[in-house]
Amino acid sequence: MRSSYFTFKGQTSLYVFVAVLFLVGVIFGALMVNALSLEQRQDLEAYLGNFFMTVQHSSQGTEHTGYWDIAMLHLKWVGLIFILGLSVVGLPGILVLDFLKGVLIGFTVGYLVGQYSWKGLLFALVSVAPHNLFVIPILLICSVAAMTFSLYIIRNRVLMHRAPGRQRPFASYVILTVVMAVLLLGVASFETWITPAMMRWVTPMLLPV
Repeated sequence: MRSSYFTFKGQTSLYVFVAVLFLVGVIFGALMVNALSLEQRQDLEAYLGNFFMTVQHSSQGTEHTGYWDIAMLHLKWVGLIFILGLSVVGLPGILVLDFLKGVLIGFTVGYLVGQYSWKGLLFALVSVAPHNLFVIPILLICSVAAMTFSLYIIRNRVLMHRAPGRQRPFASYVILTVVMAVLLLGVASFETWITPAMMRWVTPMLLPV
């Protein structure tokens, strides 16, 4: 251990694994759109119609009230990953969260594209893609760190394979999680004030004439 217990080198296989798991979730979520019944499609269409109207007529003065809602949503996700990484039994839960995140994004983008064609793709590019370009890597980094610490517990506490002279992995784990949480606060700012403006630019194309 030269600088930190959580380094990219030596964890490449874990990064590849969680990235592939996330992509599988995206594909699965996109395929779920085809399994929706007519009634479910109608309910979603009505919900999105109301959502587009709300976005179109929303005022920028109320956006600051939603910052902490968005920030807390991201922080809760990271916090849950952090807590799961503190135990051996939490390891499968981390994988489930990565898969579910992919499913949510895949379903959202898949439905928008399937329902609204290129207009839905454009809306997804301005509403889903920008902040997730930062959120997803951060969550994957947190997931790999949590998995690494969980594996460390298995090796050093369960299997009793202690490695003297190493830096304290728990301190590195906490510091990395805090840094990622701070980055998510910045992403939440973008998602609160920039994303709605871009959405208001696209929503008129999706509203019925």
